[in-house]
Amino acid sequence: MRLFGVNIPDEKRVEIALTYVHGIGQARAEKLVQELGFDKSKRTKDLSQDEMAKIKTAIESKYKIEGELRQDVRQDINRLKNIKSYKGIRHSRRLPVRGQSTKRNSRTIRGNVRNTMGSGRRKLTLK
Repeated sequence: MRLFGVNIPDEKRVEIALTYVHGIGQARAEKLVQELGFDKSKRTKDLSQDEMAKIKTAIESKYKIEGELRQDVRQDINRLKNIKSYKGIRHSRRLPVRGQSTKRNSRTIRGNVRNTMGSGRRKLTLK
């Protein structure tokens, strides 16, 4: 099943499957299922076309999701970069933005950089 260009798993419960859409988390999915009056144990493969249409219209009318949400987030980050705010500078330097320590952590955002001689794997020399 596809919803907003995302493949939704058939074997999962509806409220869990909705979290595969960018912009819908656990709490929002539970709220949607409760508002639409679906059974909590219902699987996505058991949904009819009418029920899928109800879910789609409810989500479109209330929330920003997928491409629109990603575009808004990208615009917000670019605005921070343009006004040269602290958070914008951290984004442009590819450093953690929310006050995290960078001495020993933040390897994922920095690209697994190892600066000291002792850290990291030893390279084998070929003879």
